[in-house]
Amino acid sequence: MAESKEEVEVLVQRVVKDISIAFKRHPNIEEIGLIQCPEARYNRSPIVLVENKLGVESWCVKFLLPYVHNKLLLYRQRKHWLDREALVDITCTLLLLNPDFTTAWNVRKELLECGALNPERDLYLSKLALTKFPKSPETWIHRRWVLQHILRQFSAVAHKTQQQPDAERTQVLGSHLDQLIHQEMKVCSDAACRYPSNYNAWSHRIWVLQHMAKGNIKVFRDELTSVHPWVSMHVSDHTQSFVHPSTRAIQSIAPVRRLMETELCSDLIQSFPGHETLWSHRRHVYYLWHHWRQDQDLCSDGKENELKPTGINEPSGSQGKSVDRHKHVSVPMEVDRVSLPDHDSKRLRRGILLPNLLTLQNEHTFVNSILNSCCNAEQNNYAVAYKKWLDTVISAQSLDI
Repeated sequence: MAESKEEVEVLVQRVVKDISIAFKRHPNIEEIGLIQCPEARYNRSPIVLVENKLGVESWCVKFLLPYVHNKLLLYRQRKHWLDREALVDITCTLLLLNPDFTTAWNVRKELLECGALNPERDLYLSKLALTKFPKSPETWIHRRWVLQHILRQFSAVAHKTQQQPDAERTQVLGSHLDQLIHQEMKVCSDAACRYPSNYNAWSHRIWVLQHMAKGNIKVFRDELTSVHPWVSMHVSDHTQSFVHPSTRAIQSIAPVRRLMETELCSDLIQSFPGHETLWSHRRHVYYLWHHWRQDQDLCSDGKENELKPTGINEPSGSQGKSVDRHKHVSVPMEVDRVSLPDHDSKRLRRGILLPNLLTLQNEHTFVNSILNSCCNAEQNNYAVAYKKWLDTVISAQSLDI
């Protein structure tokens, strides 16, 4: 093992070079990690690459990390000169070992702005860093900055396309944006699986929906569908509930999807009793639905809501008319000019009833069924709390309209 200052410098320079060569020869590296090895046992490089997995033997980190850290600080203090290629290699090595070092990300921002660095390669580096440090806040922040940089480039190209129409270029831009959104969703899902209750990953997912999807109903609808399996397997993860993208997406999609979200929540509550996360999510979904119904009532000027089947009994005290609950819906349902997915639209065209409507009466019925059938003490406590919330908050708001 190297001991003198000169030997250490030679060692770390070789390791930095080996990492750079590994990325050039194998551009599809999927994951990074540390190989627990207290000391060097063989006269070979501590960089190991197996099946697109890059490993660094742990014994060299105590030499490598301080070296690249000091080199970068001396460069920022203008006490040491590094060319662009050396900066790229040093920051890459440093961020793979310590992705929360803000100075290194800032240097890469400067390299990206001057054209010395490809934005896609920087997204790739941050993706690899998240495989080892899935909650790293600085990595998520930098990733959003790079995405904003790419979006500005898209906007500039789109502006030129408006002046000189080019259908092929517009199609390419749209396809590239769709690929970016899909890539970000996968990165977020992988990070959420690696670190439980990963607030940073779910916050980034919401940011992508808000700034890259920008009201694209298809993206929101696909997001709801794709997240459901993950939610079903992580019922105790509070971040996926409180920062659940679908709770934001619910505000922008067809109300039938909101009903399907409630159906999923009902199934999970009954299948996994005693999870506060599920009750909190149900409360949020119903709150959004309740205010949507209020807005629809205010805007309808007495006209019957198009979404509401004629067979719905309103809870006592409401101003709605009581009619046959079992009357079927006779026309396909569309909201905000967005068609439902094939399986939903076919089900509606066959005249099958909508999922349980989110009326106050139906919510009370659901809560009472839980209280009467469940022996889990925590489940009963959450059900009682939810019922109290319905009586105090929702009922009071209903009386105000």
